[in-house]
Amino acid sequence: MSFFSTPDAWVLVSFILFFALVIYFKVPGMVTKSLDERADRIRNELEEAQRLREEAQSLLAEYQRKRREAEREAEEIVALAREEADRLKVESRQQMEELVERRSKLAEMKIAQAEEQALADVRTAAADAAVAAAATVMAGKVTGKTATDLVTTSIAEVKERLQ
Repeated sequence: MSFFSTPDAWVLVSFILFFALVIYFKVPGMVTKSLDERADRIRNELEEAQRLREEAQSLLAEYQRKRREAEREAEEIVALAREEADRLKVESRQQMEELVERRSKLAEMKIAQAEEQALADVRTAAADAAVAAAATVMAGKVTGKTATDLVTTSIAEVKERLQ
C-alpha cells in the first residue's frame, strides 16, 4: 500500500494544495485588506456619528439659549406693557377727574349766572311793580304837572336803585 492509496492522504494533499492556492492568490491579504477597509469604514462612520452628535448637542444648546433669550424678551415686553397700561390707567383716571372738576365748575358757574339772572329778573319785576303801584297811588292823590314830574322822578330813582 502506498501513501496515496488511502483517502486520508488525499485529504491531506487536497488540504495542502488548498492552502497553497489560497496563499498563492494572496487571499489572506485580500481578507485582511477587506477587514481593514471595513474596520476603517466603521471607524469613519463612528467618527461621523460622534461629530453629528456633538453638532446636534451644540445646536440644541444654541436653541435652548435662544429660547431662554426669547422668553426673557417676552417677559420684558409683558412687563413694559403692564407698566404702560398702569401709566395709561393713572393718566386716564387723572384726566377723568380733571374733566369732572371742569364740568362741575362750569355747572356751578352756569348755576351762579342763572341765579344772578333770576335775581335781576325779580328786581326788575319788583321795580316795575313798585313803580306801577307808586304811579297808581300818586295818580290818585297828586294831580297836574307836579304829579307827572313826581311820578317820573320816582320811577327813575326806583329803577336806578334796583339795578
